[in-house]
Parts: sequence; C-alpha cells; structure tokens
Amino acid sequence: MQFNDFSTAQIRIARPTDKFDEVIDFYEKGLGLKRITDFANHDGYTGVILGLPNASYHLEFTKHAEGSPCPAPTEDNLFVFYIPEMNEITNVAERIHKMGYPEVLPENNYWKEKGITIEDPDGWIIVLMNTNGI
Repeated sequence: MQFNDFSTAQIRIARPTDKFDEVIDFYEKGLGLKRITDFANHDGYTGVILGLPNASYHLEFTKHAEGSPCPAPTEDNLFVFYIPEMNEITNVAERIHKMGYPEVLPENNYWKEKGITIEDPDGWIIVLMNTNGI
C-alpha cells in the first residue's frame, strides 16, 4: 500500500508567541535565519517568517492583538538544525550564548552526543546538530 499520494512545495512551522521581539532576535540575530517576510494586522495577527535562503521550509512566529498566550512545550519538543561543520555550530552557539541563552541538557541524551541544545525565549529547545557521521 502506498501513502505518499501528494507532493508538497514547502513546509512551514507556525507558532504563536507572547515574546515576539525576543523570539525574532533569537532566531534572526542569534541563530542567523533570514527574514523572508513579515506582516501586520492581518485579522489581528502580526507575524514574521524566517528561513534559510532558497530553502522550502520556514518558521513563522505570530502574535495576536488580544494576546498570544503560549505555554512552554515539553523538553522534547525540538527544532533541530542539522549543520555539517562543527565550527559553524560552535560559532552559532557562542553568538546565542552571548545573547544570554546558555546550553541546556536535552531530555533525550541522543541530542547531546553530537549536538548543542539551547532554550529559546519561549522555552522551546533548539538543537544545533552535527551531521558528520549521520
């Protein structure tokens, strides 16, 4: 039985935040993602879409005019960024650490073998994962 009966042109992970500016700084200035676009007052929502140039996957962060309560996720809800060069991982991690975001221990020890885990302003954990040997 075959289930892949559709194709997709892109993937976007969208989530609300009540720390909009801090989250944007973390992912733009800290992680180094590029702003693809942003929008304001669309049915009460303001948002930003971040990604890598020429990539078909994006992160979208939104806030609503009436508030965007965003409970912290579990410690195993992750954004994993696979990065081939360890020196690039080290550079990104140092930049984020200088912004005040230290490394945290992952719930799953797998991520600490070749990765660095850091919590974003909303409590989501990102993994800067080395792809050598994967």
